[in-house]
Amino acid sequence: MSGHSKWSTIKRKKGANDAKRGKMFTKLIKEITIAARIGGGDPEGNPRLRSAVTAAKGENMPKDNIDRAIKKGTGDLGGAIYEEIMYEGYGPGGIAVLVETMTDNKNRTVADIRHFFAKSGGNLGEFGCVAWMFDKKGTVSVAKEGVAEDELMDMALEAGAEDVVEEEESYQIVTAPEAFNDVVDQLEKNEIKFSDASIAMMPKNSIEVADEKTAKSLLRLLENLEDHDDVQKVHANFDIADDLMERLS
Repeated sequence: MSGHSKWSTIKRKKGANDAKRGKMFTKLIKEITIAARIGGGDPEGNPRLRSAVTAAKGENMPKDNIDRAIKKGTGDLGGAIYEEIMYEGYGPGGIAVLVETMTDNKNRTVADIRHFFAKSGGNLGEFGCVAWMFDKKGTVSVAKEGVAEDELMDMALEAGAEDVVEEEESYQIVTAPEAFNDVVDQLEKNEIKFSDASIAMMPKNSIEVADEKTAKSLLRLLENLEDHDDVQKVHANFDIADDLMERLS
């Protein structure tokens, strides 16, 4: 879980500026659009769309933006046709990396992804080479202010969550994918504010990255991937000690 947790924390700290926020909105709009295209425009009858809308609300996306993205997906508004592709590879230090993309030009996307891996000293691998190292889980981040850990734990577990993990500034609720919406419903019912609500690939085990040069190259790779317009999510199975992370920050 450490790789997901560490990278989520880094992204939150780096993602406060308007440019990062705009990129996040673009990624969320793509996810809403393709979810609506595949499963229809009703979030209540389309779990993937409901999860995407929940994530968008967690990022304070305006309702009009969400509605337009749904209409693009259902064909009520025109727009690009995206293809979902998962890329897998190894980053610096042998860290397993999964890259979820949505693209209207897969030749461009794979060339860029391969370049980022090679530039970092890693390599893009074949389908299935690292996916087995991850489990699909629902994750929801809840700020520590305004809710006690015991209260949140009881609430989340009652709704079907698997665990609640304490982080530096928040609690991370971990669920099976099928329990994700029930947990979100429970939080909304109790007026608990949350963010970063999404389905993620969680590493089964993490690899410690202790070398500063390797850690710097790895974080640069992950950031380059995240910043790419065609990349939706990045997952990796690394852990970096807090003191090293502070020096890199």
